[in-house]
Amino acid sequence: MTEIATTHPPEMAERPAGAVTRRRLLLAAPAIGFGGLAALFAARLGSDPSQLPSALIGKPVPIFDLPGVQGRTLGLSSNDLHGEVSLVNVFASWCVACRAEHPLFLRLAREKTVPVHGLNYKDRPEDAARWLDSLGDPYTRTGADRDGRVAIDWGVYGVPETFVIGADGRIAHKQIGPITDQALEETILPLIERLRRQAKGGQP
Repeated sequence: MTEIATTHPPEMAERPAGAVTRRRLLLAAPAIGFGGLAALFAARLGSDPSQLPSALIGKPVPIFDLPGVQGRTLGLSSNDLHGEVSLVNVFASWCVACRAEHPLFLRLAREKTVPVHGLNYKDRPEDAARWLDSLGDPYTRTGADRDGRVAIDWGVYGVPETFVIGADGRIAHKQIGPITDQALEETILPLIERLRRQAKGGQP
């Protein structure tokens, strides 16, 4: 009976098993890495940006002092955020989402629900003034943060963002993205009432 000889390519015959395994791992590494990045990106897309935590919650507002938006006599400083519960809304004339939430702030101002202050982010003075003049100005005070440095101290991710400030000058809540009716009714307004009770010595 004739033996049939089995031949292998020289490189396969000479390569140790460990080397073959390492080569396979090297070839698979890019695919594994891409899969991991894709999973991370998908998770970020599925997350609610308004739920991102803020390191400033429970801490005093950053120290700052800004002039008012063009045409407004009252600027905004950290000293103005003591003594009463208030909102600070970070906005800009070039921000599309700011326009969507603006009617809610006008309503709060009209009904005198809570003082709303505006932090105008990286805007040209004439654009910010024109925007408020045309859409209506709901802000008790405004601060023109033209270079964005104050917003950085506040930990702002982008515009719009809104902060609930307690009467003690501490940040109680941060809303990332535009304020909605749901966020206002379910989160922000109840928190405002709770903070007001606390400031008067009531129960939380």
